[in-house]
Amino acid sequence: MVRITQQRSKCIGCNACVEAAEYRWRVSKKDGKCTLVGGVEKRGFYSVLVTDNELDDNIAAAKNCPVHIIWVQTISSA
Repeated sequence: MVRITQQRSKCIGCNACVEAAEYRWRVSKKDGKCTLVGGVEKRGFYSVLVTDNELDDNIAAAKNCPVHIIWVQTISSA
């Protein structure tokens, strides 16, 4: 499993994450910030668990983010 986390309040809406993984990221029409599709908010951070097949695209999304507000980590299943 893979956990993707975003600190949405600091997003500048540059669209880099959407370009890397369009199925997981969208630009909000309300405020122009990028939204983590399926993300659940907790204390200002949005997070979602996804399958391993989304790992590479979302690592690219995190690397492309100019404000470094996206984190991707693999979760080991025990």
